[in-house]
Amino acid sequence: MKSGHYAAITDPKAIGELLRAIQGYSGGVITQSALSLAPLLFVRPGELRHMEWAEIDFDQAQWNLPAEKMKMREPHIVPLSSQAMAILRGLYPLTGHGRYAFPSERSAQRPISDNTINAALRRMGYAKDTMTAHGFRAMARTVLDEVLQIRPDYIEHQLAHAVRDPNGRAYNRTSFLPERRQMMQAWADYLDSLKADTGQAGAFKPTTG
Repeated sequence: MKSGHYAAITDPKAIGELLRAIQGYSGGVITQSALSLAPLLFVRPGELRHMEWAEIDFDQAQWNLPAEKMKMREPHIVPLSSQAMAILRGLYPLTGHGRYAFPSERSAQRPISDNTINAALRRMGYAKDTMTAHGFRAMARTVLDEVLQIRPDYIEHQLAHAVRDPNGRAYNRTSFLPERRQMMQAWADYLDSLKADTGQAGAFKPTTG
């Protein structure tokens, strides 16, 4: 189905099919790793392809994005689930010597192109009116809300949208970080269940709120 201007798959069964297709993707390892992280992290496609190893905190299991890379020009933290960490640890021996996690085949000084993930989706048989790289954001937003029933402000904050507290102040990058860590792990576990075709939504029990 479509969400806004970007086509996105939001049906759990179809999400499982997509995840299995990604797992079996026969292209390059770098593209397959980016494809695998896209649903887990649901950041904007430009943010994903410009991921730098220096921004990954392996000890804290988080990705620290500087303000200049963000649409809202505010620094952002993406908690990394155990599944996301496993993908990054597997990729590091291949590209960790350079700046970008997903370097271009033509030049390690540049990341993969803005069309790489969309082209991979097309190669996997997903038309542009069915699924897009940006569609992973709508997928997460819809399913986190409707299936996992996670608080909308947690979701919006993780999407790096302009979320404000009851007094109208913008939340900072660490707002709800413990809850968002739990949310991202619950999301990754749920995606695993869809990929395994069991469809079991993991319990989400935030520490506060």
